[in-house]
Amino acid sequence: MKRFWNIATIEGEAEGFSVRLDGRPMRLPGGAVLIVQPEPLARAIAAEWQAAGGAKGGEMSFVDTPLTRLAGTAQERIAANRDPTVDAIARYGESDLLCYRAEAPEALVERQRVAWQPWLDWAERTHGAPLRVTSGIGYIKQHHDSIDALKRAVAAQDIYMLAGLGIAVPALGSLVLGLALAQGALDAGTAADLGALDELFQVELWGEDAEASKRRADVRADISLAGRFMTLSRGGLG
Repeated sequence: MKRFWNIATIEGEAEGFSVRLDGRPMRLPGGAVLIVQPEPLARAIAAEWQAAGGAKGGEMSFVDTPLTRLAGTAQERIAANRDPTVDAIARYGESDLLCYRAEAPEALVERQRVAWQPWLDWAERTHGAPLRVTSGIGYIKQHHDSIDALKRAVAAQDIYMLAGLGIAVPALGSLVLGLALAQGALDAGTAADLGALDELFQVELWGEDAEASKRRADVRADISLAGRFMTLSRGGLG
């Protein structure tokens, strides 16, 4: 669409900050004014609208405003009823990537142990959620106390963190890594590497495949976006 504004700014409101395009408040598809509570996130959203299209009359796409999309999801979908989002995210704890280890080769087995086990230890230490580990792809049932503890950790997040986790956790295949990212214990680049550990090991052995590389880059971009959104939501600089 054509850019119809010159300047994107924010303005303080009773419940947070609105993003304004030439002074007019931005509205979501449902008609409500977008209200963003964390100020750093509001400023980042205004900045992406200031950049979109280059200048008034330029062509822009909603691909240019991913933070807005996530903030809109938080306000329109999650705030109204958090439970479905909490349930969907928490379910990943039942089959967390970090719990499923290779049987061979030994180099991969050891790499997974060294890279992944510290984050399972973190989940136990931080959230009281020890998780069982298995070799191979056969399903291993986790203790209900651990699953309940992880679900409580998800439920404790605000709507912005839930929106970010809704992107990060499926992309990583790991609730543990997603929670570590949300809490600032892990950065997005490292999280993406941990989630793609098996693929990266295969690349070292057999070389890169263009299609797989593109898919991995897309996943990494999603994790980066989620990580930035959550950092801004915590009040940090994304």
